[in-house]
Amino acid sequence: MRRIVATIISCSVLQMVHAQQTAIFTDPQAGFKQAKEYYQREQYSLAFPLFKELSMQLREADRSGQSLNYQEIRFYTIVCGLRQNEQGAVVQATEFVDLDDNQSRVELMSFHLGEYYFRHKDYYQAVTQYEKTSVEHLNNKEVADLKFHQGYSYFHLQRFDQAKPLLDAVRQAKDNPNYAAANYYYGFILFRDKQYREALASFKVVENDEEFKDVVPYYIATIYNITGEKDKALTYASEKLKQGGGHYDLEMRRLVGHGWFEKGDFSKALPYLETYAAKTKPPLPRNDLYELSYSYYFAGNYRKAIDGFKQLSGKEDSLAQNAMYLLGDSYLKTNQKANARNAFLFCSINSSNPTQQEISKFNYGKLSYELGFHDAALLELQQFLIKYPNSAYANEAREVLVGVMARTSNYKDALVLLEGLKNPSEQAKQFYPGILYGRATELVNDGMLTQAEQLLDKAITVPYNQTVLPLVYFWKGEISFRTGRTDESVRNYSEYLAKPKISNEVTPQHARYNLGYAYLKKEMYPQAQGFFEQVVKVPSPTSSAIEMDAYLRTGDCYYMQRDYKRAAVVYDNVIKNALAGSDYAAFQKGMIAGITNSPEKIRQLNQLQRTYPASSLIPDANMEIANTYLADESFREAIPYLSAVLKDGRSEALKPKAYLKAGIAYYNMNNNAEALKQYNTLLQQYPNSQEADDALDNAKVIYIEEGKTSDYVNFAKKMGRDVSTSQQDSLAYAEAEVQMNNANFTNALQRFESYISNYPEGRYIIEANYYKAEIHNSRKEVAKAAEAYEAVADRVPNKFGEKSLLHAARLNFFDLKKYDKAATLYERLKEFATTEENKLESMRGLLRSQYQLANWTAASENAKDLLTFKGASADDKLLANMVLGRSAQEQGQYDLAISYFKAAASGKGAMSAEARYGVAYGLFQQSKVKEAEKAAFDVINKSGSYEMWVTKAYILLGDIYMKQEDYFNAKATFQSVVENASIPELKEEAQRKLNQATEAERKQVKVSNN
Repeated sequence: MRRIVATIISCSVLQMVHAQQTAIFTDPQAGFKQAKEYYQREQYSLAFPLFKELSMQLREADRSGQSLNYQEIRFYTIVCGLRQNEQGAVVQATEFVDLDDNQSRVELMSFHLGEYYFRHKDYYQAVTQYEKTSVEHLNNKEVADLKFHQGYSYFHLQRFDQAKPLLDAVRQAKDNPNYAAANYYYGFILFRDKQYREALASFKVVENDEEFKDVVPYYIATIYNITGEKDKALTYASEKLKQGGGHYDLEMRRLVGHGWFEKGDFSKALPYLETYAAKTKPPLPRNDLYELSYSYYFAGNYRKAIDGFKQLSGKEDSLAQNAMYLLGDSYLKTNQKANARNAFLFCSINSSNPTQQEISKFNYGKLSYELGFHDAALLELQQFLIKYPNSAYANEAREVLVGVMARTSNYKDALVLLEGLKNPSEQAKQFYPGILYGRATELVNDGMLTQAEQLLDKAITVPYNQTVLPLVYFWKGEISFRTGRTDESVRNYSEYLAKPKISNEVTPQHARYNLGYAYLKKEMYPQAQGFFEQVVKVPSPTSSAIEMDAYLRTGDCYYMQRDYKRAAVVYDNVIKNALAGSDYAAFQKGMIAGITNSPEKIRQLNQLQRTYPASSLIPDANMEIANTYLADESFREAIPYLSAVLKDGRSEALKPKAYLKAGIAYYNMNNNAEALKQYNTLLQQYPNSQEADDALDNAKVIYIEEGKTSDYVNFAKKMGRDVSTSQQDSLAYAEAEVQMNNANFTNALQRFESYISNYPEGRYIIEANYYKAEIHNSRKEVAKAAEAYEAVADRVPNKFGEKSLLHAARLNFFDLKKYDKAATLYERLKEFATTEENKLESMRGLLRSQYQLANWTAASENAKDLLTFKGASADDKLLANMVLGRSAQEQGQYDLAISYFKAAASGKGAMSAEARYGVAYGLFQQSKVKEAEKAAFDVINKSGSYEMWVTKAYILLGDIYMKQEDYFNAKATFQSVVENASIPELKEEAQRKLNQATEAERKQVKVSNN
C-alpha cells in the first residue's frame, strides 16, 4: 500500500514540475515569479531548477535587452546552488563577488557564500565573506544568522575579541534561535578572559539546555572554585556527579577530589582522585599526581604513595620538595632507609621550603650515619649545625654527630661536641666513656700523657663505662709507669687484670709484662718474677718480643735474688736458642762467673765481644773487665780495657769513670805524670761530672805527696776551680738552698738567680740551675724551665745532667715545638744515658724530632736502631715504621713505603692517621686507583680526630676521580673541601684542583659535542 502511495505522490510532483516548465516556456515572467516565490519561502530545492532553466533559456539578445532580469536570475540561481551545496556555485559566487558591479547584490552574495562556507565549517573563508557583507541588505533573520555565524566563526578561529560583541548581541534576544548557543560561547569567552561573574551569568542561562547541560556544569563549578566559593563548587560538582557527570565527568571528579584535598579531607578526596588518575591518559599533571600520592600517604598506603611521589623529582619547585620530603618519610615508614636517604638528599638541595630543607638535611645526615656512610654523615651534620645552630634538631644532630665521630674515630671533635651538649640523651651518655677512652689513647700515642690521664680519670667516673673501664685502668697503669709513679702503675694494672679485656695492644699478657717491670723497678724481685713467668715459661725462637724479654727478665729476677744457678739456666737458654737479648744474657753470665771466679768472668766477657761484636754492651763489658782487674790490683792489665772504653763512640756515659779509673791505675803503678794526665783530661772534657771532683781530690793527693801544694792551687785554677773563693761561693749557694728547703720557692728562685749571676762558674752552678729549672717547671713556666735545664745539660756529665737533658728535650719538643733543639738534646741524652729507660727515651725523642724536621736520612738509621732496641714499645715501633715509610716514600720506593706504613697504621694517634694516608698515597702513585680509593676512605673512617689527614684523604679522592676522568665526582669532592676545610693551605690546594677539574670537564664536554 505504501509503495502505491509513494508512486502517486511521485507522479503528482512530476506533473507539477512539468506544468511549471511548460509555463516557463510560455511565460518566463510567470516562471520567474514562481521561482522567486519558492526562494522566498526558502524552498531552494524547488527554486533552484526553475532559476537554472530560466538562466539557460535566456538568449543573448534577451540578456542585453533584459539585463536586470538576467542579473536577478543569475543571482538567485547561484544563491540557490550555494544553498543546495553545489560546488560549482562556489566558483560562480566568487566570480560574482569579484566582477559584478551591483554593490548590494555583491554584499548579499558574500553573505550567502559565507553561509556556504559556514555550513562546511570553513570558518576562515566564512568570516572573509561575512566581513564583506552589510546588514542593511539583509532581512532580520539573515541579520541574526550573520551575527551568530560570524561570531561563532571568529570563536572557532580563536579571534575571541571579534567574536565577543557579535555573540553578546545575539544573546540579547531571547527569541533568537541561537540564544542558548550564543550565551554558551559568549560565556566561554568571558571565562577565558577571567570575567568569571559575567561568564557565570551566561553559563547559568544554558545550565539545563539539552545541548549544553553535559558541558556547562563543569565551567560553573570551576568558576565557583576560582572565585573562592570552594564549598559551593564542591557541593555543586558533587551533585552534578550524582546526576551523571556528563562530558566532563573526569574533570568534575578531579575538581571534587581537589576540593576535598584542599579541605584536608584526604579520605574523601582519594576515590575521586583515584578514578580521575585511572581513566586519564598519562602523563598525569604533577599537581594531580601529588594530591593523589598525598592522599595515599594519608591513608597509609605507602606503596602507592611512593610510586607517585618518586615520579615528582627532578625539579626545583616547592611541589617537588614536598614530594621528596613525603617520599622520604614513606620510605622510612616502610623501613627502606637507603631509599629514604636518597629522597631526603633531593629535598635537602631544594630551597623552596626552608623548613623542609632543614629537616631533610638533618634526616639525610642521620640516615647516612645509620646506613654506615660515615663520611657523608660527618660532613652533612657538621654543615647542618653551622647553618642551623638554633634548629629544633640541633641537639639531636650533635648527638648523632657524636656517634658518627665515635665510629670514625674522631674522638677529638666528638669530645668537644659532646661536652657542649646541655642535656645529653642517654644514648649520648653511653658514647661518652668510649670517646674519653679513644681520645686518651690518641693523646698517649702523641706523647701527651698528662692530658691523656685527665681524660682517663674522667672515664672512670662517668656512667656507662663498663665496656672501657678495664682498658682505662690499663692505660692509667701505662702512664703512671712512664711517669715514674710505680706504685700507681701496679694498682692500675692490677685493676685491669681483675676484669681484663683485650683491645689492640691491650692484653692480659701486656699487663702482666708491665707489672713485672713495675715490681722490678720497685726491687720487689719475687713479685716481678711471678708476673714475668705468667707471660711465658719457656720461650722459643718464634715467641713474641714481649715473651722473649719477659723470659730474660725472669733471669734478672733470679740474679737479683742471688739465685745464680737458676739465673744461669735462663741465660743459657736464651743464648742456646739465639733469642733476642743473647748478648745481654752472655754479659750477665759473665757477671755471675765473676762472683766466684774473676778469671772466668774476664774470659766470658771477652768471649762476648768476639761473639757479639756489634753489641751495645761491649763498652760495659770492657768496663767490667777493667773493674775486675782493678779489684785484683792488676792495674796494668786494666789499662787496655779502660783505653777501649775511652776510644768507643758508644760509651760516652762511661768515659768519666774510665778516665778516673785510668788515673787511679797509673797512680798505683807509680806513674804520677800519666795519672795527672788522665785527671787533667777528665777535668777538661767533663768538668761538671761527679768523677771530676774525685779527680781533683786525687790530683791534690799527688801534688801533696810530691810537695807541690802551690802547683795544685794553680792546677785547680786552671781547671776552673778557685780554691780561695770556695767558702764565699758555698755560703751564697747555702742561702738559696735554705729557702728552697723551707718551701719558700719565690725567695729561693731569687737567690739561685743571684748565685748564677755572681758565680757563673761557681762550684754549685749546676745545682743552682737545676733547682731553678725545677721551680720554673713546677710553675709551668716552660721557656724559663727549659733554659735552666739546658744550662745544666750543657755541662754533662754531671749528677743532674741526665735528668736535665731529658727534661729540656721534652719541654722543647712537646711544649716549645723547637724540634731542632729537641733533636740536639735527645742526641746528647742518647750519648750520656746510663739507664736503659733513658736510652730508650732518647732514641724515641730523637726520632720524633727528626720526624718533625723531615730529616729522613738520619732518622732512618735511628729508626732501625729503635726497632731492634730491647724494650722498645709498640708506640716506638710504630714511630720507627712511620719514619722508614716516609724515607722510602721520599725515594719513590712505594712498595717498601706501603709495607712500613701498614705496620704503623694500626694505632690511634696522629702518626697512624698519617700512615693510613701514606698507604693510600703510595697506592695512588702506583696507579692502583681502586685500592687507593678504598685506603683513602679508611683514613676518613678511622682518623676523624686528625683533620689534616682526613682533609688530605678527601683531596686524594679527588685526585683519584680526576685520574679516572670522573670530573663530576672530582669537582664535588674538591668543592666539599673548599667549603669545609679549616686548614688554609689545604683549602687553597682544593680550590686549585677544583678549577682544574672544572676546566677538564669543560674540555671533555667540548670534545664529545664534536
